Amino acid sequence: MNKALNIIGGGMAGSEAAWQAAQAGIPVILHEMRPQVGTFAHQTGNLAEMVCSNSFRSDDSEQNAVGLLHWEMRAAGGLIMEMADANALPAGGALAVDRDKFAQSVTDRLRAHPLITVQPGEITALPDSGNWIIATGPLTSDALGRAIQAETGADALAFFDAIAPIVHFDSIDLSQVWFQSRYDKGETEEQRTAYLNCPMDRATYDAFIDALLTAEKTEFHEGETAGYFDGCLPIEVMAERGRETLRHGPMKPVGLTNPHQPDIKAHAVVQLRRDNALGTLYNIVGFQTKMKHGAQAAVFRMIPGLENARFARLGGIHRNTFLNSPTLLDNQLRLKSRPHIRFAGQITGVEGYVESAAMGLLAARLAVAELQGRTLPPPPPETATGALVTHITGGADAKTFQPMNVNFGLFPPVEGLKAGRRGRKDRYQAYTDRAKSAWSVWLTL
Repeated sequence: MNKALNIIGGGMAGSEAAWQAAQAGIPVILHEMRPQVGTFAHQTGNLAEMVCSNSFRSDDSEQNAVGLLHWEMRAAGGLIMEMADANALPAGGALAVDRDKFAQSVTDRLRAHPLITVQPGEITALPDSGNWIIATGPLTSDALGRAIQAETGADALAFFDAIAPIVHFDSIDLSQVWFQSRYDKGETEEQRTAYLNCPMDRATYDAFIDALLTAEKTEFHEGETAGYFDGCLPIEVMAERGRETLRHGPMKPVGLTNPHQPDIKAHAVVQLRRDNALGTLYNIVGFQTKMKHGAQAAVFRMIPGLENARFARLGGIHRNTFLNSPTLLDNQLRLKSRPHIRFAGQITGVEGYVESAAMGLLAARLAVAELQGRTLPPPPPETATGALVTHITGGADAKTFQPMNVNFGLFPPVEGLKAGRRGRKDRYQAYTDRAKSAWSVWLTL
């Protein structure tokens, strides 16, 4: 048997999969089409390039499901988490990274590994033999997408993601804004001041909503329907759901006090998070958009402090492809019709950088075991990784399957723990304690 593992796609999942397999002694050929073949969202040819955000979300492994997933990946020697930690930026209780340095460090580590060969070029067809992981992510090329569709016999499944704009720090009017993390979260002063806050009074907010609703938007191609992932809704779509929606979402004013006007409570607040270690770039948190570029510049300069903003990148919208995994994949992440092919990352129906990387980690470990002549069971559903893979390979209803972030709702209940008798903090602690114990055992298998 050919003992090499081929991986298509050098994003979060593919990069993590390559690292896990190589660290286990398996030769890896990592196929990445960039920079020869570009995508709508990527700007470089680096591996693990982040496009939608620079945040891995909460790093709290005691009270948050994604923080628990961070912990599991660190315990498994995950490259993505190691490089995220090495390139972390202050972000309160979240884990945010300098996206350029992060991608470069992942690329450097993988290219330097003696068992990993990065092979440029696009793969356009499903391989007939060998050992493969397809981790092409939400921006799977048209040719490979058609090949997958032809094999599965399923209609193309897709939703739409939007990207938030990035602003040059030196173009922000600091006399109108202030540094503060919501509720002053973070252990250090740098973490507690990781965000810039732009306050709006009611009149400014109302005018901003009006502008969002009337701005020129990107139109979809004929025949496309716009299904959005709820965790990445364009702000104008949120505004269409009600004028107060944004005030209870990304623009909520709670947990913040404006030192310029401490006695005046803002009606809404726009937050910006540092996007690189130098502090020269800030992204507008939660401001994914499908507005056309000219409209974006005009609307976002209505935000107090951003009147003269210069944009390093404007927002945009792109189509994400994913499988109906409950129907097509087994619990080893193998394509049932072609079991020599595994899938990993967002294309399996998980959502988020961390979840994608976790599925890459898992797919590689399952493939390594098979190449070594043994069978590794999937991780227990009590773990964060196990809860995700259980959901996408059978726990979810195939008829209504949609991309999913990790959350405690995917975990089996803790026996003897009733929601009405113990607080949320105790419940989440019980979930994470049980998960860490189960994950530690699984890693020894």
